[in-house]
This record gives sequence, C-alpha cells and structure tokens, in this order.
Amino acid sequence: MDHEHCSKERSASLDLLLRFQRLLVSKLYPGDCVGQVPNTYSPDLLGVGSLLKKYTALLCTHIGDILPVATSIASTSHRHFAEVSRVVDGDLTGILLPELVVSVVLLLSKNAGLMQEAGAIPLLAGLLEHLDRFNHLAPGKERDDNEDLAWPGIMGSFFTGQSCRNNEEVTLIRKADLENHNKDGGFWTVIGGKVYDIKDFQTQSLTGSSIL
Repeated sequence: MDHEHCSKERSASLDLLLRFQRLLVSKLYPGDCVGQVPNTYSPDLLGVGSLLKKYTALLCTHIGDILPVATSIASTSHRHFAEVSRVVDGDLTGILLPELVVSVVLLLSKNAGLMQEAGAIPLLAGLLEHLDRFNHLAPGKERDDNEDLAWPGIMGSFFTGQSCRNNEEVTLIRKADLENHNKDGGFWTVIGGKVYDIKDFQTQSLTGSSIL
C-alpha cells in the first residue's frame, strides 16, 4: 500500500525511470553462479553495465543542470532553501539519485571488477561539488559540521572558513617545508592537496604513529 501511495505521488515517467533503474541493478547483482571464471563477464552482463553507464551519464547531466539553479535560488534565504529542497526532493535528484548511489556501492562491494568495467562511478563523482554547494546552504550547517565532523588536529577554520580555493590568504606550504617541519618533531600530512596538522590527534590515537 505504501508503494502504491508513493507511486501515485510520482509522475508516470519518473516511476518508469525508477523501475528501469532497479531493473539494471538487479541484472548486475551477482547471483549464485557456479563455475564462472574470475574477472570474465558475459557479453550480456557487459551490455547491461554499458547501459548503466549511459543511464548514469544522462541522469548526472540532468542533475548537473538542475543543482546550480537550485543552489542559486536557495541561497536567497532559508525559506527559499526549504522550498527548493522540497522541489528537488520530488525530482530525479531526490528520488533516483540516492537509490542509485546506494545500489552502486552495493554492486561495488559485490563485484568491484564489473563496476570498474561499467565505468559509472566516475560519473557520479562529478556531482559531488554540485551537491556539496547545495548542502552547504542548509540552515545549521556550521553547527552540524563542528559537532559531527570536527576532531582534534583538524583546524576549526576548515569548517567555518571559506573554501581554500577561494581564499586568497591561504598559506602555500612546499614539500620541503613539510619535510623539515616533520623532521623537527611536527606531524603534518597532506590529504587532497591540503596540509593538516595532526600532532594533537597523534597523542590521542590508539592506532600508533606508524598507521597514521
């Protein structure tokens, strides 16, 4: 009954796309296959993987067009954000994308080689920046980030300040500077092109310095 109720709220085309998406995932989900040679896939399976990539590309193109407009409108006020979020939640972004991401992660855990052959994952990664910009407009974002993501060693300004890409006052640290600092007893590390001081976290970590 819940399924029928949800289907009535969605448009027929959106409901059809959701069924098609689930069909693709079900065809790629590994069954109890006996005697298959590892890392070899049937042409039919590769064809479904190629179709998933094409489907993901079209979906990402649509969402990539929608989200910048949604972000622009939502940035006006919290009320605008709430209204835009309601619209986006009923669009492809809110209905198809979350289930697709979960399905792809599930398929990746079951058959990483096949998903690499399909090539759909890099397409989804292209949406991260658009989604991040939109989510950063959510009311209470700074509080949630500080409560949920902050841990000793990460600078508080990382969460509350502007993006390093747009901040002209960001200090540029050379590789030699980092190496010299660590030789003197410091503990700087590079993640994604940014330098973090994890010295404080090192003293509290139970994993030991070698793993860090």
